[in-house]
Amino acid sequence: MEKKKIDEYEPGPPPSPRPLDRFGFVKQEVNNSPHGLTKGRSAYEFEREERRVRKWRKMIGVGGSDWKHYVRRKPHVVKRRIRKGIPDCLRGLVWQLISGSRDLLLMNPGVYEQLVIYETSASELDIIRDISRTFPSHVFFQQRHGPGQRSLYNVLKAYSVYDRDVGYVQGMGFLAGLLLLYMSEEDAFWLLVALLKGAVHAPMEGLYQVGLPLVQQYLFQFDCLMKEHMPKLGEHFTQEIINPSMYASQWFITVFSYSFPFHLALRIWDVFLYEGVKIVFKVGLALLKYCHDDLVKLPFEKLVHALRNFPEGAMDPDTVLPMANSIKVLPFSVRGWRVFKQKQKFEFYLNSTFYHHITLIIYHGCSGYLHPFSVCCVSLFKL
Repeated sequence: MEKKKIDEYEPGPPPSPRPLDRFGFVKQEVNNSPHGLTKGRSAYEFEREERRVRKWRKMIGVGGSDWKHYVRRKPHVVKRRIRKGIPDCLRGLVWQLISGSRDLLLMNPGVYEQLVIYETSASELDIIRDISRTFPSHVFFQQRHGPGQRSLYNVLKAYSVYDRDVGYVQGMGFLAGLLLLYMSEEDAFWLLVALLKGAVHAPMEGLYQVGLPLVQQYLFQFDCLMKEHMPKLGEHFTQEIINPSMYASQWFITVFSYSFPFHLALRIWDVFLYEGVKIVFKVGLALLKYCHDDLVKLPFEKLVHALRNFPEGAMDPDTVLPMANSIKVLPFSVRGWRVFKQKQKFEFYLNSTFYHHITLIIYHGCSGYLHPFSVCCVSLFKL
């Protein structure tokens, strides 16, 4: 049977009108919505936000014309302001500037259109199958085969053609979907390229390559850092046979965009695009530190649940991000390096159980036990 592309499907009926939060997610009846519903803002808060926007506009210039000059002159000011949060109305533009994707776009005119219209991908049916799983409660992606889902399909299909070695992997949709909420298809595509190919920071493509080699590396490094910063918790996790693959995989694969409150994910992404993957490690450590005293008392079953359901206080970006930024993460700990070198003496492999459970963790909140995985011999990059 001839496969159909998403453009050949008729859009489904538009979703029924329901109250939305300020980010476009359907409001839940309870206050602890996974997308972080916010209370009404006062006149003072609106005025303060307007002042922030004016400062940022002055900093970046028209269309970003002053950005590079300002970064060279006042890098510490830029870093401080980004850590406080980029104004939402300017977030898309600033993300393109700090990621290097704007330069890629300008250097490759017409390439995205060529990839979308004239090329074919072996992953097209996989992409169509997975699209409805990406931010299903956001109004932009709710309509089956509607504008949002078509844009997401185009970006993922274009990347699967652009980099056929990586192609399309489950989890990439959350990155592309998040970007599409703040920029056009073509802009989102080139930012995805900038991230996976490493235009500014270390490339992320290893998170999605066969065997997920970079996921293994990051989880191993995170485990070493956790034991170094919180030895009591590390010892408790060892006793209860808890390892990072059971709770932290999607932190790295989707950069906290899958199951964390949307307002927190945005603030993490602001820092991530400017400072790199270190912030993912730091936020993860901050979350464990915030819950440390409770976690060290829990048995295995309750630990697994707690590590996937952090308390509301830990989901406040103004609480967890200052904690994260206060944690010093060296390129790699001496202790972690020694352990890694010892493990290199043996031959390791990544079994299919690991990949299967990673997929379940991303899409189904895997409730089963994931056996400790073998650490593959991978090159050790700086964080």
